[in-house]
Amino acid sequence: MGGCFSDVKGGKEAVGVGAGGGHNLQHQKGPSTTTNNNSNVVVTHSSSKPPDEAVDVFYRSKGLQPLYTVIELSLSASKLRDLDIMSKSDPMAVVYAKNKKGILEEVGRTEVIMNSLNPIWIQKISVVFHFEIVQPLVFKVYDVDTKYHNLSTKMLDLKEQDYVGEANCVLSEIMTQRSRSMTLKLRGRNGHDVGNLGSITIRAEETIASKMAVEMRLRCSNLDNKDRFSKSDPFLRISRVVETGSPIPICKTEVVNNNLDPVWKPLCINTQQYVSKDNPLVIECFDFNSNGNHTLIGKLQTSIQGMENLYKAKVGANFVIPSSRHKDNEKVLKGKLYVEGYEEKELYSFLDYISSGFELNFMVAVDFTASNGDPRSPTSLHYIDYSGRLNAYQQAIMEVGEVIQFYDYDKRFPAWGFGGKLYDGSVSHCFNLSGNAGSFEVEGVQGIMDAYKNALHTVSLHGPTLFGQVVNQAAEIAAQSLSTNPTKYFILLIITDGVLTDLQETKDAIVRASDLPLSILIVGVGNADFKQMEILDADTGPRLESSTGRIATRDNVQFVPVRDVQHGERSMVQALLEELPGQFLTYMRSRDVKPLGIDVRQTPIPSAPLIT
Repeated sequence: MGGCFSDVKGGKEAVGVGAGGGHNLQHQKGPSTTTNNNSNVVVTHSSSKPPDEAVDVFYRSKGLQPLYTVIELSLSASKLRDLDIMSKSDPMAVVYAKNKKGILEEVGRTEVIMNSLNPIWIQKISVVFHFEIVQPLVFKVYDVDTKYHNLSTKMLDLKEQDYVGEANCVLSEIMTQRSRSMTLKLRGRNGHDVGNLGSITIRAEETIASKMAVEMRLRCSNLDNKDRFSKSDPFLRISRVVETGSPIPICKTEVVNNNLDPVWKPLCINTQQYVSKDNPLVIECFDFNSNGNHTLIGKLQTSIQGMENLYKAKVGANFVIPSSRHKDNEKVLKGKLYVEGYEEKELYSFLDYISSGFELNFMVAVDFTASNGDPRSPTSLHYIDYSGRLNAYQQAIMEVGEVIQFYDYDKRFPAWGFGGKLYDGSVSHCFNLSGNAGSFEVEGVQGIMDAYKNALHTVSLHGPTLFGQVVNQAAEIAAQSLSTNPTKYFILLIITDGVLTDLQETKDAIVRASDLPLSILIVGVGNADFKQMEILDADTGPRLESSTGRIATRDNVQFVPVRDVQHGERSMVQALLEELPGQFLTYMRSRDVKPLGIDVRQTPIPSAPLIT
């Protein structure tokens, strides 16, 4: 079983333990549609996708009930055709809804399961069930190529993956089953029968309108060793017992290498996952194997209430394992599960904060290094095309700024440049884009655009590429706001074309900034080698470490190279902002910051692109 990445490292990541921090911030300017190379597949806003939370809040505030039910789909597959030669397939499922025109609209993707022909995916897919509408669904299974192991599933180009098979049904068919589940035979493209490709099982459950969650710290002791030349690499998988069918996996921990007394990072599961404190849960402990055949160390059955009792009594629960001699008997093991920490908390949504008075403050920093090319040349990344076509810098400023500005009340944005030679001959790595030495703020997104255009006439491109001073300047503003206005959260957009010269200094600045209400978005333009930027974005690796050995308290950086999204299924702004709500919530929750003390349901909703 894998995480969101298809390599061994990704397979060791936790899944389903974030408790709702990963909502997408989408730019909803209009009914825009992105088409891929499949003429009958588009990526757009589907009627089967969960509606905007703000729309739902609006109707409920008027005493009206929504005409839909949000459903979570759990997926598993069996006996998939193996498309790999040296190992088993690494399957991922993608769910589509068919609109009135017969066009498929992507609804969601599961995680990748490593080396498995019988995957049980943990990542759920949310869809909206309309009683009065026929809603055809298509489920496609892909074998993810290992060369894409550094990409999250959202960034995977499906045309580059091996197609396993597909199945289709109508959502109401699933909803009318007594078990709310269906098993469908996988077929070839467009439903053609091409032999035994395996099957896929879909189970539907209605979502629970609750913000309650439980955060726990789990550890084990005296686990049986399943490895011959080293110790086991244990991880836990937690599943919810249901009345019909097999238990539904709701989350798994990360893998702790070579340890029979593992301690896992805190996990947070919400009411949607565990349903009620008395609902039975199965906790299985596995020894991770890179071939996908994870060895069961032991299992036990409990509940959230049972785990709370373990925490209060400060005792452990013994794992059991089926007896090899008697199938109906279980052997009690020495290994035990302990609950080291237990806390029930209310998880507020991103919209709860925004609608109660919190705001996002936009800042931008533009690369003025010589590697961009002479701005007077049409080949330059800074070339201003007076026919109206935006260059990559202008495009990034406009697209991100248009979204964030709605959540910034005064719309006065700090704007800097770096790597440029000023009129006095000095090279600055953090100068005011407006040219006004006394103020770094400009009015609105158009003010940034005008200041950028004017700076190209007064600042000479130079170098090198240094981020440290800009990040520190943004961090200083964020730090000052803590004492003057703690309802502000800052977003620094850095647009660059080059390779960093001050990588360690930038790491130090970002690690310091991880304690502050600040997220850093980096857009890479041009064809430079951006491996350093990927290091700063800790999505696929460990958290950043400073030169003094301090580890970042959270991941607050998102990097997107423009070339990777120009022909993809997502826009640049979607790729940039998808992690922002999660970063915002991680900061607020880690400091126990709650929305302002008013009824957020009665608060006017900003007229703006919204969280879905």
